Amino acid sequence: MSTPAKPKILFVCPNWPVDRTHGGQLRALHIGRALKECGDVSVVVVGADATWPDAKERTAAEFRVVGEIKGAIVGRNFLARARRILDPRFRNVHAVLASEQEQRRIYQLAEAADIVWFLKLRSANILNRWHWPHSVMDIDDVPSTYSQAARATAEKAIDRARRRLHVWVERRRERLLQERFTVLSVCSELDRRLLGFAERLHVIPNGFERPAQIPMRNPASPPLIGFMGLFDYAPNHEGMRWFIDNCWPRIQEQIPGVRLRLVGSGTEGPQKPNHPTVDALGWVAEPAHEIASWSVMIIPIQTGAGTRIKLVDGFSRKCPVVSTAFGALGYDVEDGRELLIADTPQAFAAACVSLIRDRDSALCMAERAYSAFLDKWTWEAIAPRVWAAADECLRLSKSPQSSIDRARSLRRIAPTQYLR
Repeated sequence: MSTPAKPKILFVCPNWPVDRTHGGQLRALHIGRALKECGDVSVVVVGADATWPDAKERTAAEFRVVGEIKGAIVGRNFLARARRILDPRFRNVHAVLASEQEQRRIYQLAEAADIVWFLKLRSANILNRWHWPHSVMDIDDVPSTYSQAARATAEKAIDRARRRLHVWVERRRERLLQERFTVLSVCSELDRRLLGFAERLHVIPNGFERPAQIPMRNPASPPLIGFMGLFDYAPNHEGMRWFIDNCWPRIQEQIPGVRLRLVGSGTEGPQKPNHPTVDALGWVAEPAHEIASWSVMIIPIQTGAGTRIKLVDGFSRKCPVVSTAFGALGYDVEDGRELLIADTPQAFAAACVSLIRDRDSALCMAERAYSAFLDKWTWEAIAPRVWAAADECLRLSKSPQSSIDRARSLRRIAPTQYLR
């Protein structure tokens, strides 16, 4: 019997998959790789500027790139803004649309594909179509959760009211997502419960790469506390401002000589903290050696959406982690087991100090986190969830016999060594 042909998958994503490392880029890269294991993948990049000079060439070396769509700013007038609020089926919610020529080209590519896999809602909305047959929408960050978190931390009543309106608008749209796409996926069980769909909804967690070698720790003396993240992403910058203003003085009082290290694009830019004990390193291509020298990795995040990949990044490097409850949201972790969780300045500072002073406890906690990472949050462990979403899309989109054949094709091609 001949082996069924691989399904054709059109992967539409908002990042160049092989580019500078950040959460969205990592999800695009590794979901794209998982899809290549079970199908013939073509990539369209929507509305993204490459940050590496050769990101496009690197992506083209690993994936078949069939389109790049920039989009143009459209619909910033009063009527369009009113429709975004009042009409839950209005598509131009980001005030950016592809040209009609670009739209037609992607529609043709979509019609020729067995699966159209979108990463993030913006990737579909910019193409100005409501219903996408044989599609998977990987929502990743549920929009209403961002607005809800921003509302909870807003200081002014008018800002809270504005965010309350955003939550209402976004949840109305989210309730209609199953009209638009065949299958949906989110990055956590928490988001799955929020959307409330009983069927056609998969959880595909955010993960990190399995290290080529078992990480070796080499904490510096005097100790270092580190943070890693893009500083042009408001939740990262705001979280670090909260930490430096409220927690950092308390830690310095108790740990002489301690320094704070910031890694990530923009940390050395205009928003760089003006503090003599803070080292802003900017973008570091290979941060393993730097992170190995930290006594603690901090995640002082209080707003945002989805899950923080930096959490499992820290776990993958056996670096002890202190996080706010929001920073750890969406992962199956427990305070004192894989990390320490604290939300007040006093508790957050005390958690950092305790891990610096009690290295044995910090090491044991980091080992538990590393074990959990290997079991649940490597991209190899996550790949079967990607295949399952693709399998269901094929099954629901095709005739019964055809869907069974293609589902068998998916399972036959999938590398069994990744299954657990």
